[in-house]
Amino acid sequence: MAKRGNGDGTIAKRTVTRNGKQYTFWEGRLTIGTDPGSGKQVRKSFTGKTQKEVRERMQAAAVSVNEGQFFEPSKMTVKEWFETWIKEYSGDKKYFTIDQYNSFGKNHILPELGAVKLSALSPVHIQKFYNKLSSEISEKTGKPLSAKSIRNIHGILSKCLNVAVNQGLIKSNPCERVTVPKVVKAQIEPLTEDEQKAFLKAIQSHRYNVLFTTMLFTGMRISEAIGLTWDCVDTQKGTLKVYRQLQKRLKKDGGYTFAPLKNSKTRIVQLSPYIIDLLQKHKIKQQQQRLAAGELWKGFDNLEEQETAFVFCDDLGQHLKQDTVRSDFKELCPDSRVHDLRHTFAVNSLQAGDDFKTVSESLGHATAAFTLDVYGHVSDEMRKQHAARQQEYIKALGL
Repeated sequence: MAKRGNGDGTIAKRTVTRNGKQYTFWEGRLTIGTDPGSGKQVRKSFTGKTQKEVRERMQAAAVSVNEGQFFEPSKMTVKEWFETWIKEYSGDKKYFTIDQYNSFGKNHILPELGAVKLSALSPVHIQKFYNKLSSEISEKTGKPLSAKSIRNIHGILSKCLNVAVNQGLIKSNPCERVTVPKVVKAQIEPLTEDEQKAFLKAIQSHRYNVLFTTMLFTGMRISEAIGLTWDCVDTQKGTLKVYRQLQKRLKKDGGYTFAPLKNSKTRIVQLSPYIIDLLQKHKIKQQQQRLAAGELWKGFDNLEEQETAFVFCDDLGQHLKQDTVRSDFKELCPDSRVHDLRHTFAVNSLQAGDDFKTVSESLGHATAAFTLDVYGHVSDEMRKQHAARQQEYIKALGL
């Protein structure tokens, strides 16, 4: 007997007894392909109340089979796939990226969509989910989830479902057919010139004076600054190498840990003479602290440890903690954040005449376009300054 080809099938009437009651229906079986391992034919069953209903379903499937477009829906739930995706397909992601996936999944995605069959997940399911997040008041915050957080959730869910499409678990990604809330870009709030003067005056005798001043004039993130070691400071060339950060992780994941930068892009920051002098004096003071601490000082047991000691540390040579630094800054500037020092550096640089590419490289942004997107509003002031310089040039020409 010859093998059936793809798209060939049979239909028969069936009668079964369930709980003492007979049920009659029509069943058709259709060859949809060949198992790559065994070489045996793979057949799918179609059932219905009438022979015509089954035949029409089989004919539609046969067309898909012949065109190579037949798709067998996955029986996994969204929860099962989401957990598989993180475990098996997210190994190339960074620690905090995985942490965000797990957090948004546990707190939002899975409670709402986890029980839905992956193959049954529709744009309507997802749209209702997003609408609920936009309107439902959170017990924790007293307000709905922000548009930015919803877009983050959308990005995670979309990535997860794209892999499901690539793995043949679903035919298309339902996230592609939903409407996501628009994010109103938060206005950055750098310190004004007067605020900078007041701040620098206020920290003259503060324990983090050199740290805050260096951050203000280099644009380093707090995780980069507290992770800075002396081997990255070249006072002869007047440069600072930023190639890693000190991340605060959960204790079970190692606590404070050195990690690559946000975009894994090493950068060299050219320092002003003022900052070079400040760091040189700071190093001398730190050496005096080390001598006073004696054996209690950490990280000076050998030459390698001495060269890689933290630039900014506590009285025993140990790294600073982000929460402590933020708390001290908040006491000095109640209406600002430590990260505003980075914004202030960027705005100062642009207004001083630096181009966006130079500022982008100093900040460690992936592209100058991103820097322009964040600080583009500064260009208004830059254009005014350009017009003023042009006017002076016109006057010099005697016009």
